[in-house]
Amino acid sequence: MAIIAFDPEYEGMLISKQAEEAGLVGIGGNLSIKSLLSAYSSGLFPWYTEGEPIMWWSPDPRTLLIPEKFKLSHSLRQTLRKNKFQVTVDTVFPQVINACRVTPRKDQTGTWITSEVEKAYTSFHKAGYAHSFETWFEGKLVGGLYGVSLGKAFFGESMFHHMTDASKVAFYYLVQFALHHGFLFIDAQMKTEHLLSLGAETIPRAEFLKVLQSALQWPTIKGKWTKYFQEIQGK
Repeated sequence: MAIIAFDPEYEGMLISKQAEEAGLVGIGGNLSIKSLLSAYSSGLFPWYTEGEPIMWWSPDPRTLLIPEKFKLSHSLRQTLRKNKFQVTVDTVFPQVINACRVTPRKDQTGTWITSEVEKAYTSFHKAGYAHSFETWFEGKLVGGLYGVSLGKAFFGESMFHHMTDASKVAFYYLVQFALHHGFLFIDAQMKTEHLLSLGAETIPRAEFLKVLQSALQWPTIKGKWTKYFQEIQGK
């Protein structure tokens, strides 16, 4: 285990002097808005399960999607053309994060979205930093995703779907939003074959931190994004 030292900037979080190869760099602290802002600005995110202490991660390498490199699959293109889903942004954040928490996932038992995480990110949303993209079918919420945005960066956290392609449609519109507002990247955190198929790539942590600092030089689009999304749609 790496050497651990206390850093008061993170309100009790324990920060390692050198990141572990797996990416675990800190244990402890809390999920206050101040702590989350400090963590994301430093390339960290919380990831742990119920009953464990808060664990903070900074993977090496890091998986990012550059919005301009997004690959639209033929099947998703066909789904979008059918126009059967309606998409909104920041209208039901609490429902989205709760659905991400409770929706069963293939080959997974349990979830890293603890009750503490759900409460903290709902507060983070109210403070204007966390956002949700929501997919609807016949008036019912059937998919979506949520994440955090600072400057020209979006940090994806989780998604869910109750219908085929529902979460993919939400992600597509996140990419469109990112393109429209000149975001430098969408942080996907960990590598998966699905993310790579969408155009995501892995880069060394040191390079990610440089890109992150560039993104943080820009003002944050704080508050609900509902009106900005409606402007993109021409509503």
